[in-house]
Amino acid sequence: MDVNGKVAVVTGSGRGLGRAYAEALAAAGACVVVNDVDAEVVDAAVAAITEAGGKAVGAVAAVGDSEAAELLTETAVREFGRLDVLVTNAGILRDRVLWKMTDDDFDAVVKVHLRGTFTCARTAAVRMREQGEGGRIVLISSPAGQRGNFGQTNYAAAKAGIVAMARTWAMELSRAGITVNAVVPVAATEMTKTIPAFGPVIEEAERTGAPLPDWLRKDEGLGTVEDVASLITFLASDSSKDVTGQAIGIGGDRLALWSHPAEKAVAFADGGWSADTIAEQWHEGVGAEPETYGIPAPKAPEA
Repeated sequence: MDVNGKVAVVTGSGRGLGRAYAEALAAAGACVVVNDVDAEVVDAAVAAITEAGGKAVGAVAAVGDSEAAELLTETAVREFGRLDVLVTNAGILRDRVLWKMTDDDFDAVVKVHLRGTFTCARTAAVRMREQGEGGRIVLISSPAGQRGNFGQTNYAAAKAGIVAMARTWAMELSRAGITVNAVVPVAATEMTKTIPAFGPVIEEAERTGAPLPDWLRKDEGLGTVEDVASLITFLASDSSKDVTGQAIGIGGDRLALWSHPAEKAVAFADGGWSADTIAEQWHEGVGAEPETYGIPAPKAPEA
């Protein structure tokens, strides 16, 4: 996939998935702005990209406020002359169950994930519209945002909001030729290593260099960070010019299109519904097949 000549900003790209996105875009010909809060991490990522023959510069900033968003766009324009692609990957975790989550826990995660996505996308959209040649905005969501996840009130809410923003911005930016999509990635990272069913398998694969087993790559849709990066490159390319407003999952050997929320069951009552009538009809009517919630627990094959 060729993205030669395009200029991309990837937030939170000093490590993990974000770095894989930046490296994949650079390998496909894009000029990349690498972002992280740690200057040493940024320098290392930029060095790795340039040593591999790619073009990259760094921008150290904590994503969230407008000033950081403006710095990233300004860096792209100053160093490479334009901005064509934005990937909003930056994020943090402050996991707590509801009754233990503090205001600071909630606000910190929402600021980086949700507000940071908003401020970076707004600044990028202004620049792309001024250029008048379209653009690509790729927002990183999560299965937690699609289904909820225990202990992740802040993270799940932010990631769900990111998908909602992708749908909204796809409408608002369509006339400018700017596509907006959300990616729902699953990959072997430091976070997924904490899941008991995944951790030992991932660590063994890293130790031996062997590929992850099929039950992980197919049944759970979990692979390497490089597996996910291919979707980012596609969405940054001209080949995706007619793809917008979508939530797309990828991981391991699995590529999936997430459905948008829709009414599953509908019933009518002349004159409206009383609480008693709802109670009488719920289990045999609209509520006969309730939706599941939460990310399904992984199931390792029996030995």
